[in-house]
Amino acid sequence: MSEFDRTPVAPESLQSGRYFAASYAGEHVAGTEFVIGALFVSFGLGAVDVIVGLVFGNLLAVLTWALVCAPIATDTRLTLYAYLEKIAGPHFIKVYSIVNGALFCILAGAMITVSASAIRILFGLDAQTGLFPTDLRFILIALSVGAVVAFAAIKGFKFVAKFAEVAAPWMIAMFFVGALATLPALISATPGLDGVGSSSDLMTLLGSSVFVDRGTDITMWHVIAFTWGANLAFHGGLGDMTILRFARNKAYGWYSSLGMFIGHFAAWIAAGIMGAGAAYVMKTPLTELDAGGVAFQALGAVGILAVVIAGWTTSNPTIYRAGLAFQSLNPKWSRERVTLIVGAITAVIACSPFVFSQLLGFLGIMAVIMAPIGAIIFAEHFLFKRLGLTRYWRVSRGDKLNLPAAITWAGTALFAYVLGSVFGIHIFFLFIPTWFAALILYPVLSSMMGAKSVDTQILDDMERAEKDRKLTEAEAIRTFKSENGHKRPFIETLLLLTAALALIVCFYLGIKAAGGSTSTGFKSAIIWPTAIYFVAATVLVFIHKDKSETAS
Repeated sequence: MSEFDRTPVAPESLQSGRYFAASYAGEHVAGTEFVIGALFVSFGLGAVDVIVGLVFGNLLAVLTWALVCAPIATDTRLTLYAYLEKIAGPHFIKVYSIVNGALFCILAGAMITVSASAIRILFGLDAQTGLFPTDLRFILIALSVGAVVAFAAIKGFKFVAKFAEVAAPWMIAMFFVGALATLPALISATPGLDGVGSSSDLMTLLGSSVFVDRGTDITMWHVIAFTWGANLAFHGGLGDMTILRFARNKAYGWYSSLGMFIGHFAAWIAAGIMGAGAAYVMKTPLTELDAGGVAFQALGAVGILAVVIAGWTTSNPTIYRAGLAFQSLNPKWSRERVTLIVGAITAVIACSPFVFSQLLGFLGIMAVIMAPIGAIIFAEHFLFKRLGLTRYWRVSRGDKLNLPAAITWAGTALFAYVLGSVFGIHIFFLFIPTWFAALILYPVLSSMMGAKSVDTQILDDMERAEKDRKLTEAEAIRTFKSENGHKRPFIETLLLLTAALALIVCFYLGIKAAGGSTSTGFKSAIIWPTAIYFVAATVLVFIHKDKSETAS
């Protein structure tokens, strides 16, 4: 299976926008949303501050994906690792790939742990919220979930995207339906509120029973910074070059808005509602509940499925990225075999619940480590020519290590440590000064160390080859556009309508539950439209072929 690990993606392998819409919606409407939504409840921050912070933070994240990451990915058609090696050299990429791959393994491990937290309910296990597991059965569950996730990642980008295409619409629906089903419990816990019939009633409920202002040191600015930086490794750190290099158009970067505003806005709020409702009903502090427990309380058996699939849709592409990171260490290594090993390591990490209980702090650290890399690539790709410097000057000199890049990465990491430990800047904010410091420092050091005076003969040849590749690619994309006006077959239309109707029934059941219908009846009834949806959506996605697929 060719995944173009070290070469530009071939024109015939470029993908249409639906894959990226599904991938972003699936990856960012995930099991970790249950964790983060609940943590926002425990922050003790008011509802208005949370909502405003989420809006602006997510907007900044989308802009970074669309205006920074997607243009570089579609211009180069390379993975982050292949492009960084071109800029910084093979010695640099070996260190970076180990660090980057390890971080992705930990992140994917957190998502597998979230899935395992749901399956443990089927076996009657207690919630695992400590640093280490307390039951051997939980370890076996985590290893089993990890095996399934590794299999999907080994299959490559397209399989991962198709899995997300099936799961994403239902996952989105379940967050909303779960929140609706939880409303009666929260209404009874909110003094002076008999129902939610307007936006004013909803804000009263959120402010009184979900996001309750307790005079915390956390502010709206912390929410903005965290929301923007939570996925910085993917957008500002350019990790999603690995995904977006398959996009036919750089405008597909805007599809990240589906992940951010459905997943990191609506789903975080919905998860907060479910978490607060579960804590109230079970008379248990929210910090002692895991994602599986929250979802099971809101949705019953379907909640277990929701958390399992939510963990998969996020951990699949994350392990895929980690596999590419480690495979970049040696071009002779098979991506599939490396991904299998990475999946096994990730499954072992997932056995320890600390990987999701410490999720916010880990994401802050990850953002700080990855931010300088994004700034280095951004500077060389967009700024060097404007500054009179030579792009890819390391290639012309034949250096194995781009020393300015190495100094910049190490120096800005130390800079972030000083800002945090000496000046007390919160970890959520550290990626911002770190990114801009690297953006300034790298061109300055490069100018001093040889980027102005290099032999450009090799680089001229590279540039001509790049122009030829882009011309061929542009012609292929025009062909795709002219062929995409085909009519959908009747069977696909029927399956699409069936899947859509099943989701509508899920919403109807959620609305009835919000109106006070019995919880037991709702949790039993929602199983059937869920089953119908997955049968119809799975058949639809896996029988559908683009014109480009048929031609190839």
